[in-house]
Amino acid sequence: MTRLSVLDLAPISSGATARDALRNTVDLARRAEDAGYHRYWLAEHHLTPGVASSAPAVLIGAVAAATRRIRVGSGAVQLGHQTPLTVVEHFGTLDALHPGRIDLGLGRSGQRARELLATPPEPAGPQPTDPAPTDPAPTGPALTDPALTGSQPAGPPATEARTVRGLLIPPPFSFASLARHPLFALAGALLQQPGARTPDFAVQVDEIIALLAGRYRSDEGHEAHAQPGEGAEVELWVLGSSGGQSAQVAAERGLPFAANYHVSPATVLEAVESYRDAFKPSRDYPEPHVMVSADVLVAPTEEEARRVGEPYALWVRSIRSGGGAVRYPSPEEAYAHEWSEEDRALVADRVDTRFAGTPDKVVEGLRVLKEATGADELLVTTITHDHADRVRSQDLLAEAWSDAGI
Repeated sequence: MTRLSVLDLAPISSGATARDALRNTVDLARRAEDAGYHRYWLAEHHLTPGVASSAPAVLIGAVAAATRRIRVGSGAVQLGHQTPLTVVEHFGTLDALHPGRIDLGLGRSGQRARELLATPPEPAGPQPTDPAPTDPAPTGPALTDPALTGSQPAGPPATEARTVRGLLIPPPFSFASLARHPLFALAGALLQQPGARTPDFAVQVDEIIALLAGRYRSDEGHEAHAQPGEGAEVELWVLGSSGGQSAQVAAERGLPFAANYHVSPATVLEAVESYRDAFKPSRDYPEPHVMVSADVLVAPTEEEARRVGEPYALWVRSIRSGGGAVRYPSPEEAYAHEWSEEDRALVADRVDTRFAGTPDKVVEGLRVLKEATGADELLVTTITHDHADRVRSQDLLAEAWSDAGI
């Protein structure tokens, strides 16, 4: 059976605090273990009003201490803000305390933001011709809807939505203007020492591999040995949203790769295909190994899924507007929001590719995602205003997935 895992941002709901969110994360992780999920990953976000997972290594330690079997890891450490030695020491410590259960997912988010800051301005969001949701605050159709499962030629312009093997591939969203928001520059300034320069992502990954293996040598030939860290049994992953450097780095080093359908659904096929085409076998992975992420919400009925899922579009709007995710709204707060056509277009790709509905409907949508991408594992992330709704969604999905035997 294809493994299901969880990605958690430790979301802060409106009216709640970071303390509430972190306690909910630990509770959800315990329940994920009981439900049979394989991994529990924590994201890394900074200066974000509605997200409490700003220190994933610390939170991973809390989650690992509160669980017994489930693998716990990062999705992903932002190497643009940390040195390889710091990362290896942090995760080496985690492995020493929880041996054989720690995953180290690496991402180049910090580097990518600085690259985008240096590029010429581009139009933000989908083009005016892109399809927009018709409901003021939709939860998005499941990929099993008849309108999305028909075959379509593989070569329409990038500005048009298409389906590939039943999977909705929306128009691409440009993150360039988003990266120029003052918050991005502020975060970069606060996360690095003045004048610090981040090395190339591939160099950082190679240094992490060398430090873990105990074979690090400086350019001058000096050895370095991380304690804890050297010899740690962490499972190393690379996360990416496109077929660019992250996919190439993972492939050339024979590492597993996690592709983001939930963050950048337009480029997920490009990402996994680029990784597989460039893959070089390693000792641990003789074949490519892919995990694909998805936004998911499961409820007993379609009506309940729509109600609980109502705030999602408003929450995505806050991210896409550049100020960072707001505290997750309640359904009542979401219903009160007045949507413009521009706002609808801003969130359309994320809303339309969320898997929301009854257990059978969501399982079928995830089956399409698995088959279209060839994923070996799936990584699901669920955000709701009420913690009980998130727990219920996670439990219903685990049961239905097991029953389906996919």
